[in-house]
Amino acid sequence: MAVTSREIHETRLARQIPLAQGVGPFAYLVTGLLAILAIYVLVGTVVDWAQVRIDDIRYGRPRTTQIAGLVGHGAEAANQPTRFIGLNLNRQVVVLELPAGDPNQVRSLPGPYLFGANEDLTPVLLSLQDMDRDGRADLIVDVRNEQVVYLNRDGFFRLPTTDEQQQLLEEHGP
Repeated sequence: MAVTSREIHETRLARQIPLAQGVGPFAYLVTGLLAILAIYVLVGTVVDWAQVRIDDIRYGRPRTTQIAGLVGHGAEAANQPTRFIGLNLNRQVVVLELPAGDPNQVRSLPGPYLFGANEDLTPVLLSLQDMDRDGRADLIVDVRNEQVVYLNRDGFFRLPTTDEQQQLLEEHGP
């Protein structure tokens, strides 16, 4: 029996057609999903990189912020505001207080220690607000949307007692 080229050609086509029809749409779907995943990872990486660069410009390294305000400490009678410098020193939050801007009277307020990857790049935000409604501005340290309140008492800032914490939570919510 002789085999002609026509029979061989038809046999090859018969084997390839079902395979191409069955795998084709699935292969396109998998390839599309992999492409979307790659784009997502690439965009996320670029956004994270850009955010770190923006924070480098805004807060420097180590992450540093500062505010000034009249809080009743030191020689503020001459309308020299007290300066506060918030630092993230290798994951340790530290706030420096310069009463009336005088570097000879600097006070250090230790803050929380930050755990996790790249927490040394987290900015420390400072604000002054009367949290306990006693007429004196209290210091609020905001790190990763968590706030630590230092109450302004007797010319110094200190952490609230348990009773004071409970009162602040009742007045301002969780």
